[in-house]
This record gives sequence, structure tokens and C-alpha cells, in this order.
Amino acid sequence: MKSKKNLLEQLKNLPYFSKSSVYLLGTQLGIKKSTVDTYISRFLGFREIFQLKRAVYVSSDFYNRNKDNISYSFYLANVIRTPSYISSWAALQYYNLTTEAIHSITSVTPQVTREYHTKVGSFAYQSIKKDLFSGSSLVKSKFDFFIASPSKALFDLLYFRTRQFRGMNRKNINALIKELRIDVDEMEMVEIQKFYTLINKYIYE
Repeated sequence: MKSKKNLLEQLKNLPYFSKSSVYLLGTQLGIKKSTVDTYISRFLGFREIFQLKRAVYVSSDFYNRNKDNISYSFYLANVIRTPSYISSWAALQYYNLTTEAIHSITSVTPQVTREYHTKVGSFAYQSIKKDLFSGSSLVKSKFDFFIASPSKALFDLLYFRTRQFRGMNRKNINALIKELRIDVDEMEMVEIQKFYTLINKYIYE
């Protein structure tokens, strides 16, 4: 059982890990692959590790030490689905542009739409055309993560909300923003200008 304990101690230092990386650690510790599979099942059963998606995990110890750091949750969102960036409600809340309660971390990806409900939270990914998969940047923090700019976060939210701005004009857009209680007055003017530049090809005056 010493090998099992040693393996778990190694995993506690990782922000996340894949099953293949656990096999590698197991080899270094002299643990057979079949035994590693057994350990993983037991770790899951005793909630010593949590599954993020198929064959990707985080130790409960590492998660509990960092769960109050939003950068860690955003970092995991980037990891679960790649490529992706934080956007829509989650990004708007990060920028203090909305006070709405966020029940899942919303991201945008050029891959298919999907949701993941895990022990460490819920993560929603919305599929967007490749030419619109832009407007994000890397935030350097304790855990680095990609997030949309305020203008792109608002664009993405309304893009999906209105089904690509079908039948919308600027008056409709402004009314919807107000209805959703998004505080655009707190956005920098350059971001507001970028937002309207983005939607100009979708709306009619």
C-alpha cells in the first residue's frame, strides 16, 4: 500500500493530470499498469481524485487548496476543452459587468457544443465559427487562462442568445443588453466601439 500512497502524494502536486501521466508516474514508482487502474478506481471511489472528463483528473487535495481562486477554475475550463476561452456570462462577471449568479463557467470553442458536470463545477462550451473564434487573450495569474475581452464576451453572449443576431437592429440590441442587466456603462469606450464594430455586419439599422 506504500506505492499507492506514494502515487497519490505525487498527484497532489499537480493542477490536473491525465491517465497516461499517472501510468508514467506508476512506472517510475514500479507500479504495474493494471495496478494503476485499480488505484485510480479506488481514488475516485474515496473521492481522493475527481474526474474532469474521460481520463483527466484533479486531486481533491489540490482542488480544495485552490477552489476559491477563480483563475484555477478558468484554467481548468481551458484544459477540459481545447482550444477554448472563457466568455459570455463568466467573462462579463469577471469584468464586473454583471451581478447575475453564474451556475457554470461558460466558454467558446470552435469544436462542438458540450457541457461537463463535475465534482469541481459545471463547464459549458458553445461552438462558434472558426472566423469568430478570436478576441481573447492570455491572463497571467497563479493559473494562466484565456478569456475574451469585454467586447467579445458581450458579443458572444448576444450572438448565441439571438441566434446570430437574426432580425436584430441596434435598438433591439441595446434593449436586450438592458434587459439582461449588463452594465455597459462600466466598459471602456474603446471596448464599446469594438463591440458595435463586431455586430455591424449582423444587424440592420
